[in-house]
Amino acid sequence: MIEVWAPDATSVEIDFGAPGDTPTREPMLRGDGGWWRWDGDHTAYPAFDYAFVLDGEEPALPDPRSAWQPHGVDGPSRQFEVTAHDWTDTDWRGPRDGAGTLGGVIYECHIGTFTHEGTFDAAVERLDHLVELGVDVVEVLPVAAIPGRWGWGYDGVDLYAVQDALGGPAAFQRFVDACHARGLGVCLDVVYNHLGPSGNYLGRFGPYFTQSHQTPWGPAVNLDAPGSDEVRAFIIDNALRWLRDFHVDALRLDAVHALIDEGERHLLVELSDSVAALADQLGRPLDLIAESDLNNTTMVTSTPEGGLGMTAQWADDVHHGLHVALTGETQGYYEDFGGGTRTLPDGGPLDVLAHVLTRGFLHDGSWSTFRDRAWGKPVDVDALDGRRLVTYLQTHDQVGNRATGDRIGASITPGRVAIGAALYLLGPGTPMIFMGEEFAASSPWQFFTDFTDEGMAEAVRAGRRAEFGGHGWAAVDVPDPQSRATRDVSVLRWEELASQPHATVLEWYRQLIQLRREVLGAGETRFADVSCAITDGGATFEMRHRGITVSANLERDTVTVSAPGIPDLVFP
Repeated sequence: MIEVWAPDATSVEIDFGAPGDTPTREPMLRGDGGWWRWDGDHTAYPAFDYAFVLDGEEPALPDPRSAWQPHGVDGPSRQFEVTAHDWTDTDWRGPRDGAGTLGGVIYECHIGTFTHEGTFDAAVERLDHLVELGVDVVEVLPVAAIPGRWGWGYDGVDLYAVQDALGGPAAFQRFVDACHARGLGVCLDVVYNHLGPSGNYLGRFGPYFTQSHQTPWGPAVNLDAPGSDEVRAFIIDNALRWLRDFHVDALRLDAVHALIDEGERHLLVELSDSVAALADQLGRPLDLIAESDLNNTTMVTSTPEGGLGMTAQWADDVHHGLHVALTGETQGYYEDFGGGTRTLPDGGPLDVLAHVLTRGFLHDGSWSTFRDRAWGKPVDVDALDGRRLVTYLQTHDQVGNRATGDRIGASITPGRVAIGAALYLLGPGTPMIFMGEEFAASSPWQFFTDFTDEGMAEAVRAGRRAEFGGHGWAAVDVPDPQSRATRDVSVLRWEELASQPHATVLEWYRQLIQLRREVLGAGETRFADVSCAITDGGATFEMRHRGITVSANLERDTVTVSAPGIPDLVFP
């Protein structure tokens, strides 16, 4: 049986065949709640292509819950038997042998540029590198079907599908199985706050969007207006499907602050409770990690305690504090992190860094110059498990949203990169490495798309030029997002592992991760256990955390640090 929700349609037909085939259409039967079904026998076919015709209007549209779009986002869907894979992870108990994601080392990975081939099967060949590094969980950037051959994945329009250029759904199952065989958990980045602008047909089927709320991407996903029950089910079913049918261990939820829900029970609460029930059923931990700019720990407070129930949330303030202290950049949202503002009027960038390393947030009810208002909520550092904040030196956003996609190592020395790595990898948060960071990859990670709609392609080009023109970048400095060269230059250069300074940086990351495991272990951490000191007029920044002391020289001259009787790691 095949079903589709189309509550406003007066007729729905199912259209069989690939593009160019003579179409075969059969009527679907209307059921309760606006659902239509086709009860025909398709068991003789391991895979077949199909689409839906609403009220006789052409063209036929792909299934909103399509698992596979081998003909592109505008073509028909292909049936996929999700239970066909012969899983080998029967004994898998979850990341870190059942301890879960919290406190482990996450590795953020874009499959399309992780290798030259840009596929799941090619990525499997590099998983042993992650094991040797000490990674616990691989976070895969969105895999939902997008227009064209490549992109970041955040313009997905078929949220149940796996992009065919990455290998399709079967390849994703093979990848997860291969990760589990090596002791690596898998976190999937999912986007529920908006859909991409090209190939998005959800609004043709029903009230998936509402004009009652607006987001940076247009009308909000309908979470609280008429018809929202099925839209909410669409999202929650999607999340459970990745965790159950693809054996994924965690989901990273993109920009949850754009999930506008004024109903009695917030979508995130419902999602958290549904995932917890599935975890009990499967007998392994399942985690939800939120990207949120709200700086409010209610995000990671359990639902019985009145919170939204997320396992963890990204901590951009820690990134910003590290970035400004190491690079000196203070433009845009970095302004407050340089100190000397209404946030910390008497402090400089190292004072701000000390604040975020001991409290998690800079804006914890204080003034945000970038937003022109007070922002965030106070943090109880004694009560907050530090592992619930994901901390990092680089991310796909913080690198890729720069005009030229330059990594932090392009503007500072390897020694300063090493300082940043030590401070977040040995801090109380759950650390996340952006792919290639661990060996100081020289390749940038630029913004790239492959829209087949020329109008959309030109709009993206113009938008990027305008965005960065306001930040002082010349138009010629902004790479063409539609050029294949922009994608190709963003691919990791694995041959760098054997050369300097890449090999030294890689060994530094390995030792830091090993030290984290040995000293911090798998239990709770507290920001209250961290202390920071600024000495010699700012020449040395020191962080102490549960038996670990990080002493960092932020000047050009040599500084002697005494640590008698303590075995130490030293980066030259």
